[in-house]
Amino acid sequence: MDCYYAAIEVREKPSLRTLPVAVGGRSGGRGVLTTCNYVARKYGCRSAMPTFKALELCPQLIILPVRHELYKQESYEIRKIFNSYTNIIEPISLDEAYLDVTASSTNAFDLATSIRNDISKKRNLTCSAGIASNKMLAKIASDWRKPNNQFEVKDNEIENFLKTLPVEKIWGVGGKTSEKLSTLEIHTCQDLQQLDISELHKLFGKFGINLHSLCRGIDNREVNSNRERKSCSIEKTYQQNVTTLIDAKKRLRTILLELKNDINNSHEDRKIKSAFVKVKFSDFTKTTSEKTSTVINSELFNELLSQAWARGGGKTVRLIGAGVRFLALNDDENNQLELF
Repeated sequence: MDCYYAAIEVREKPSLRTLPVAVGGRSGGRGVLTTCNYVARKYGCRSAMPTFKALELCPQLIILPVRHELYKQESYEIRKIFNSYTNIIEPISLDEAYLDVTASSTNAFDLATSIRNDISKKRNLTCSAGIASNKMLAKIASDWRKPNNQFEVKDNEIENFLKTLPVEKIWGVGGKTSEKLSTLEIHTCQDLQQLDISELHKLFGKFGINLHSLCRGIDNREVNSNRERKSCSIEKTYQQNVTTLIDAKKRLRTILLELKNDINNSHEDRKIKSAFVKVKFSDFTKTTSEKTSTVINSELFNELLSQAWARGGGKTVRLIGAGVRFLALNDDENNQLELF
């Protein structure tokens, strides 16, 4: 989807269509943008940018609060459209999914056009699509002509497509890997292809073997319609540091209510195996306290928060998070753990 949260907000308030709009945190301190529309992006605003910085670039920026439930429901409606084309769907996030349309008799490019048109007509939102014979290339292609467009990488075009493709575009290549490759003067997939598989394994371990295939456009991962959600969590960064454990527990109570709501509205019926609390201190050090339990409630989360808080040695706290981890779908354990 194109600038998903912001696009939904503009759809709900059409008068904002020509104005710079962002969704995210408060206008000062530590607030950050979740996303922004393309009008705002012309000013240099972008996702994850501190709100104060965005306002420096675009003083007239309209910042709206995040409305998770609205975005989740919209995602549910969009996936119903996907289901009318294929039942092999792997959701990646609320606004992104892989669709396997191999079995369709219709050309994949035309299918993507139809899906995008359906979303536009039925949901009044735009999206972009990538078409390719594997997941990595399709994902890269989906960004190629945003917004509101699509791009296909045909099999006979893969070699040329990869020649100048930056290594950062490869699935799994993050900042550290990219930095390490840069020190070796490796900047494109073609550069990376010059290293043999033994060299890559020596440099990056098991992932190096994957890199050997990926930089050649080979990705054998299937579209997994049964992909498991392993955890669910909520975290909050506070404008003013939390200075006492009593205050932290009050903040945690609000987080737990949102977490419970998130789980109840996830359209999943999953068993929970453990709870965890995350704390980030004023010096940006982090700690997580976790416990497996057959009973998961607010008392347990308070206990975990106390443990994490004690590790700070008196430091104030800028972020508190709480979450649960789910049992695997094929786990034999029958008991349904109770949250709260």
